[in-house]
Amino acid sequence: MTNLGKSLVAVKENEIVQVWSRTEKSAKALASDLNTSFTTDIENVLESDVYILAVKDSTLESLIPPLTRLHPHALFLHTAGSMPMNVFKGFAQQYGVFYPMQTFSKNKEVNFKEIPVFIEANNEQTLEVVKALASTVSDCLYELTTEQRKYLHLAAVFACNFTNHCYDLAAKILEPHGIPFSVMLPLIDETARKVHELSPHDAQTGPAVRYDVNVINRQMSLIDDENTRQIYKLLSQSIHDKL
Repeated sequence: MTNLGKSLVAVKENEIVQVWSRTEKSAKALASDLNTSFTTDIENVLESDVYILAVKDSTLESLIPPLTRLHPHALFLHTAGSMPMNVFKGFAQQYGVFYPMQTFSKNKEVNFKEIPVFIEANNEQTLEVVKALASTVSDCLYELTTEQRKYLHLAAVFACNFTNHCYDLAAKILEPHGIPFSVMLPLIDETARKVHELSPHDAQTGPAVRYDVNVINRQMSLIDDENTRQIYKLLSQSIHDKL
């Protein structure tokens, strides 16, 4: 994870000794950003106090056995929102979770100090180490169990991934009619600002709040794509049912 790596290496107490990736291109690029070495061979991973596994969920479980076998006394952390901490159980002596909840893009810088980091560890002593590491990059630390984190990640999918998909749908509606998506930005920004002061429930507006059937049907008739039409219909019904 590029943003996490840059935030860690910016703190003098932290030293990133190596980057591992399955592909040389990815490993080399991140190692260059972090001014460190890289490898694509798990057998050549260097000795370290802490190993942070910021990989796809499908890769995580296959990576743990060989890495923990080579470095049995190290602390192992994963950064996944939906994976249990106990994925390390039986393989590592010290392990935990270091989950920064934010949407990351390689070329988009973020202020890591403002990002909430959710941590967990297999014992109190390890938790203190994880907490100390996390506090070097973030001012917002939360202890959360695996069970709680499952629901946190689910909520994040609704709040971020699904919301961004709605932006994409809006852009596709506007584009054929020569309207730039940028006209949506003040509306998007105000919607986000509003929930800093109001609950999402109280901030809800639009035709679905009133369940204005005439407006809803008229807008649905403008949508050519059936999936998008169903999304509009289901969201409108959900808004109305929950108010």
